[in-house]
Amino acid sequence: MSTETGGNGDGPMPPTHITLELSVDGDVWIVTDEETGVTTQGETREEALEMLDEAVVLRKGEAGEPVTDDDLREWGIDPDTVPDEAGGPDTPWYDADEE
Repeated sequence: MSTETGGNGDGPMPPTHITLELSVDGDVWIVTDEETGVTTQGETREEALEMLDEAVVLRKGEAGEPVTDDDLREWGIDPDTVPDEAGGPDTPWYDADEE
């Protein structure tokens, strides 16, 4: 399923293409933004779409506050072990070459 979203009065926004599907077990809706590759889920279609909106905004750096070294220390993380740039997930099924 694909959808197009409009703007907020500032002029038309470019179309946003997503996929939205019910999980195999039928418990959650899974939604992916095709442009960014961001995927999330929700118990309802509406919740899944709201979660996607938030995740895409955060992914694009259009919301949220940057994490500081003090934040990392507060969470028990050594800032010297954290790369300056975000990378792909450290999982066996993720292939950075496919991006």
